[in-house]
Parts: sequence; structure tokens; C-alpha cells
Amino acid sequence: MQVAVIEEDLQFIAQILQEQLRAEIPSGEFFQVKCAVKNDQLMILTQHPQGVAADTENIFTLLEDALQSLLNHHGQRVEIFLRIAGVKLPYAKHSLILKGSEVGEEEKTEENPSPFTTSYSYTDEQPFAPTDSPEQTEEEPFDPMADAPDLSFYTTSKSRRSVKGIVLGIALVTIAILSGGAYFLTRPCVMFECKEIQTAEELQKSFRQLINSAKSETNLTNVQQQLSQAVAALQTIPNWSPRYQEAEKLTKNLSERSETIDKVVKAFSVASLAAQKSKTSANSLEELKARQNLWRQAIAPLETIGAKNELYGLVQPQLATYRARLHSVNQQLLVEDKWLKKLTAAKDVANAATKRENTAKTLPELQKVQSTWQVAVNALISIPKNSPAYPEAQTLLADYKPKLAIARDRATKQVLAAQTYKQAVNVAEQAKRYEKQNQWQAAVTYWNQALSAAKQVSTDSFYYTQAQTLIEPYSTSLKQAEEKLQAANFLQQTRTDLEKTCSGAIRVCNFTLTAREIMVRITPEYEEALNTSLNQGKQNAVADVTNHLQSLQQALEVISDNANLAVIVFDAQGNQIHGHVPGG
Repeated sequence: MQVAVIEEDLQFIAQILQEQLRAEIPSGEFFQVKCAVKNDQLMILTQHPQGVAADTENIFTLLEDALQSLLNHHGQRVEIFLRIAGVKLPYAKHSLILKGSEVGEEEKTEENPSPFTTSYSYTDEQPFAPTDSPEQTEEEPFDPMADAPDLSFYTTSKSRRSVKGIVLGIALVTIAILSGGAYFLTRPCVMFECKEIQTAEELQKSFRQLINSAKSETNLTNVQQQLSQAVAALQTIPNWSPRYQEAEKLTKNLSERSETIDKVVKAFSVASLAAQKSKTSANSLEELKARQNLWRQAIAPLETIGAKNELYGLVQPQLATYRARLHSVNQQLLVEDKWLKKLTAAKDVANAATKRENTAKTLPELQKVQSTWQVAVNALISIPKNSPAYPEAQTLLADYKPKLAIARDRATKQVLAAQTYKQAVNVAEQAKRYEKQNQWQAAVTYWNQALSAAKQVSTDSFYYTQAQTLIEPYSTSLKQAEEKLQAANFLQQTRTDLEKTCSGAIRVCNFTLTAREIMVRITPEYEEALNTSLNQGKQNAVADVTNHLQSLQQALEVISDNANLAVIVFDAQGNQIHGHVPGG
């Protein structure tokens, strides 16, 4: 039928124009061209996917040149449209009239071309969306000039005559470019057998076997290279080949498998790097985290390979190993995090110790400084040698230990000073108690100890000033105690002398010793003995008694002088028989 022939001619024109775009425009492989005849005009619709850059002026120029070569038909009107795939309305239009070998332009590129009355705008957010008819933006099959009232080919006899002219022009041009047509016929899988598809199909069938026999990354890389070569060969098949769709399907299938292998090979490579790094101990937490990241990079792509994938059996054992290695690194990180926290805590504690050290005014505060430094040092000592935090911990210990020693010495000195000060106070209290008991010897001893302790308080201690305030009163108390002791010693000596003088076979006298005087009373027994001796009438008895009494008086006077106390002597009846005042 004539219409069928005409449709084939239009398809041929569209194919020639489409190849021209693919050859001349960097992104030309994304363009599609279709032709139709309407009201004696040749209408050409070119579309491309959204996001593909389109140099409108260049595209129209290329299409003009191609039409001039193909259709040497004088007076033929042509309209060219550009649109985004899936968008019903075109966004640019170009009209021209063929005039032999020259092309007269009626209208250059314009927005909102005249065949369409609906207005629209071109934006990145909503490309070519009509403002008054939202439903027009819905995705539809590729249908050039869909808004035209009638796209049937040659609906009038005038249209038929026009198309016949176009066909005639095509025939003439075809003769001129016969040699060029040979190019299209000799492309892969157009006229002859299709080795590219045959090779791809064989590779697709043997793919599982190739994967199962792969034992290394090198084997996988070889399989991937075969896939890439097969895909490259398939991509040489032109879109006018009767086996183009089959080639497209094979290309997609083999490309997906190639990408999967590439993903697996890269994962294996990353895992190999992680394993290599894991042979040595990590020197820092950052290095350990880097290893963790490598294992994650190796695991993530492998986890996307499902059980139905040919690579699943190869991937799963490795995936289990990688997960175990990642778990081990995670555990190390947990442990290292613990040591890192200890390290950080030690630094914080050391900072606190430094601040307290600068403000310590009392022994408890200084002891707090010491204990704080001790906590910091203990935390650092606990960090093991195999930890990345160990080197820094040792550096800090070299700084903290001397500071701990200084704090300990200061605290020790203050403790000793505090103990000495407290000892002075306590001993002084005991000396006072002995004074109240008139135990002057003990009082003197304790006052001496208290005074000595107060003088021993270190000059650089917190208690030095307090200790200095004790020295003067303690010295005074000691002097007074010594005086009391001396007096007590005299009294004791006087008492001893009196006891010696008054004692004998028959007790001579009794005495009372006070702070002012000595009172002596002759005992009745001694008087009776004297009287008996006189009554017996013995010779010299009176002289003996007299001498004895004089000796007693002299002895008492000596005791009185030594004790600096007056002495009064009474007979047994209480009558004063003698008296003596020292220095009198």
C-alpha cells in the first residue's frame, strides 16, 4: 500500500536525522527523532530525556543541513520541534521552507510554538509544565505532535502529491548517498550474522560456571574483563539493526553482572588492605577507627548480594570472615574507648589537682591535693602497654609523678607540723593538771615537753604562727612550775630533816610544816623519859637532859634557817618552850 511505503520513507528520514544528531552532538545518543506529514508540511519532532543538555540552535542547524541534503524539494515547508521525553508540549520550534539547495528561514527558535495555544514555562523544578492543564505533564508514550487534531498521513489528495514529491526527493538523494548507505548496511548485526550477540549469549550461559570456578580476585577480574568486552561489542550494534533490542537486553544483563563483580572485587581489595593493616598493632585510636571503616567498606557492598545471585556462594564465606574481623575491631575500640576515657579522666583530675594546689590553705586541702594527684597517677598506671593510649599515658606520668611527690612531701610536713602542734597543746594541758595536784616535778617535765614541741613546728607549715603564740605562755608556766618545784623540794627536805630529828628509839617530837612556819611538839613519851632519867638521881642526869634539849633546839634552828621558815617548839602540854626566826 502507498501509505505503508510513505511511512517507511518517513521512518528512513527520521533514522538519518537521528544518526546525524548522534554523530555530531556529544549527548546525541539520548535523542530520538520521528517524522510526520500534516497539511502539506513535514513535521519533525526531536525529544531527549530530562537533564540532558540541548544546544537548541546547534540542533536546529544540524537538522536543517541534513534536510537540505536529503530533501532537495523546492518550496517544501518543514517544522521542527524540540521537547523533553514524557512532557507533552515542546519547548522550542523552528520553521523553514526548502528552496532547492538553499533554506529560507521563516522563524527561528521560539518559546510556546504556534501549533499549541497552552502557555508553559521552562524551569528546572517543573520542566515544560502547562500552567492551565496539569494533566498534560503525565508520562505518555512517545507520540509526536500528539496535540495536533489529525496526524494521519496524506488525508487529502494534496497531501499525497506533497508526499510523493518528498519521496521523489528522497529517491534522488538516495542515489547520491548510495556509498554512504553502505555504512548503515555493513554495521554489526544488520545484514550478516551477529557474532557479538552469539558471544554474549554464550558468556551469559557460562557465567555461573565461571564464577563457581573463580578462586581469586584475579579470576573474578578476568571474568569481568570478558563481560566488559562483550558489552563493548554489543554497543557497536546500531539501533536500526533488527537485533538491536536483543542486544540492548543482553547489554543490560551483562553490565549488571559486570558491576556486581566490580563491587565484589573492590570489596575484596578493601578487605585485603584492612587485613594487611591488622597485622600490626594500632598506634592510635584514629588508626583503629580507620581499620573499622575499611572493614565496613568491605562488608557493605557484599551484603547487597542476594541468595539468587551467582556470586552469593563466593561472597558469603568472606562476608562471615569480614564481619568477625569487624566485630574484633569493634571490641578493641570498646576497650580502647575505656582506656581513652581513663586518659581523659586523668587529665581532668590533674587539672583539678593543679587548681587545688594553688589555693590550698589548710592541711585537709593539701591532703586533698595529694589524693587528687594520686588518683590521676593511678588511672594512667592502669593503661596497658598494648593500648594506643599507652605512650601518651607514659608522657603524662612523667609529668604527674613529680607533682604527686611534691604534694606528698608538703602534706607530710604539714601532718608532722599538725601533730607537733597538737602534741604541744595536749602536753601543756597535762602539765596544768599536775600543777593542780601540786605535782611540780611532773608539771615541770610536761611544761618542758610542751615548750619543746611548740618550738619544733616547721616554719613553712600552716601551724607555725599558732605555735609561736604558745611559746611565751609555756615558758612562763615552766618557770613558775620550776619555782614551785624548788619550793616543794625545800619543803620536802625540811620535812625529811624534821623527821630525822624527831625520830629515835623514843620519838622525840611531832611537827607540822606550813608555808610560813614549822611547829614542833615534844612527845609525851620523850618528856616522860626525860623525867624518869632525872628522878633516878643518876650523876650528870640533869646535864644530859639539858644537853639533849639544846641539841634538839639547835637542830630545829638549822632546819628553820634552811627552810627560811620560823620554828616554834612546844612541850607535851602545849606550852611554847622555844622559838626561832631565820635571820632574827
